[in-house]
Amino acid sequence: MPERTVLVVLFDGVQSLDVTGPLEVFTGAAKAAGAPSAYTVRTAALGGEPVRTSSGLTVVPDLALADAPRPHTLVVPGGEGTRGPDDRLVAWLRAHGPGAARLVSVCTGALLLAEAGLLDGRRATTHWSVCEHFARAYPRIDVDPDPIYVRDGRVSTSAGVTAGIDLALALVEEDLGRDVALTVARHLVVFLRRPGNQAQFSAQLAAQTARRDPLREVQHWVTEHPGADLSVEALAGRAALSPRHFARAFRAETGTTPGRYVERVRLEHARRLLEDTADAVAHVSRSCGYGTPEAMRRAFLKSLGVGPAEYRRRFRTAPHS
Repeated sequence: MPERTVLVVLFDGVQSLDVTGPLEVFTGAAKAAGAPSAYTVRTAALGGEPVRTSSGLTVVPDLALADAPRPHTLVVPGGEGTRGPDDRLVAWLRAHGPGAARLVSVCTGALLLAEAGLLDGRRATTHWSVCEHFARAYPRIDVDPDPIYVRDGRVSTSAGVTAGIDLALALVEEDLGRDVALTVARHLVVFLRRPGNQAQFSAQLAAQTARRDPLREVQHWVTEHPGADLSVEALAGRAALSPRHFARAFRAETGTTPGRYVERVRLEHARRLLEDTADAVAHVSRSCGYGTPEAMRRAFLKSLGVGPAEYRRRFRTAPHS
C-alpha cells in the first residue's frame, strides 16, 4: 500500500475544525485500514511556531513549512487568518502547491489558493458567506456557491467547516475503499457521508422565511406534507391568494419560486428515506410526491448525479445496535 503524506498548513487565525476534521479522517482511515503508513499526517506553519486559532486554541505544528517534505495531499484550511494572509504563506503555496499530487482547501482556505494563483481556470467553492466576494475578487475562477465540495482534477475545494470532513471521506474512499470510509464516518458519528454536489443548505435554510404568516405557514406545510398536491394552485389556495399573487409574493419573500422550493423539499425527504429506511424505491417515490420511480430517478440524476438505488447503496446509514 503506497504511503501518502498529508500536510496540513497552519497559520494564526485558522479555523480549528478545518484542521482537526480532515486530520481525524485521515488518521482514522489509516487505523481502520490496518495500515499505519497509509497516511502520514503532518502539520506545518511558517517558522514552525505555535499558532492561535480563531477560537483561541493554541496549536503546535510538527515542523516549519520550510522543512516540510513534498506532500501527496496538501490541505489548506480556512479561518479569519485568510482575510489578510502573510505574503510568505502565499508565496510558499505558490511555489509548493503545484508539486502536490492533491491540493485540498477547506472553507475559506480556497482564498489562499486563489491568491497563490492555484485555482485559475478551475471550478471551486468555499463558505457560502464569501462566495460572492470570492467570485468578484478572482474572476478567473468558476465559483460555484452551492455544493459542499468541488473536485476539479487534482484540486478539491470544500464549503464551510464540516464540509472538509465530507471531502476528506471522499478522498479516503478513493484511496482505500468504501468500507474504510464508512468505518471512519461511523466512528466520527457522521451518519451521512454527503455527496459533493449536495447543496450547502437544506431547502428550509436556503430559502428565507417568509414575513407574512400565510406564506410562512405554507412553507411549513410543504415540509410536513411532501407527498401532497403541492402545485401553485393548491398552495395558493392554502394561503388564500390567487396563484399569480401567491407565486409573486412567495418568490419576493423567500428568494425562490414555489416550484423550486417544493423540488428541494421533496428531494431532501426522499434522500432521508433512502438513507434511513428499507422502504422500496416505488414507495419512497409515492410518499415524496413524485408519483413514479422514474420521476424520482430523473430528479435525483438532475440534482445529485446518481439514481435513487445507487444513492441508497452509497449513503444509507448502517443500522445501529
